[in-house]
Amino acid sequence: MTKSAKNRIWLASGAAALLGLGLVAGPALAQRDPAYAAARSSGQVGEKMDGYLGVVGTGNAQLRAMVDDINIRRRAVYAEQAQAKGATLEEYAFTAGCLAISRTEPGEMYVAYSTGQWTARTGSSPDRDPRCP
Repeated sequence: MTKSAKNRIWLASGAAALLGLGLVAGPALAQRDPAYAAARSSGQVGEKMDGYLGVVGTGNAQLRAMVDDINIRRRAVYAEQAQAKGATLEEYAFTAGCLAISRTEPGEMYVAYSTGQWTARTGSSPDRDPRCP
């Protein structure tokens, strides 16, 4: 196994732990923040490959502020975990993005790898970057 592959597995395990603990905005955060849950289920926000949440379309100021707040918290967690794992912030965020997209539910939005466009998740696997763990 190459060093790069080992690093991706290590990063993936750390990012998966963060997702499981709800430290990365996802289902656990949705339970705490009804506005986030509503925006996610209505397709107003979605997951991006860079590990951050995005506004689908233009949104409004309140929606953009919520997404910015979630992304600031994500970045802080990513930075801390990346340093602990000896990875760059970008590597860690990418791995978290891969996992967040893989955990989207049908109907939720994400940026598809092949098109770079917002896409509603179907019942099949999401269109993710081939470098994803």
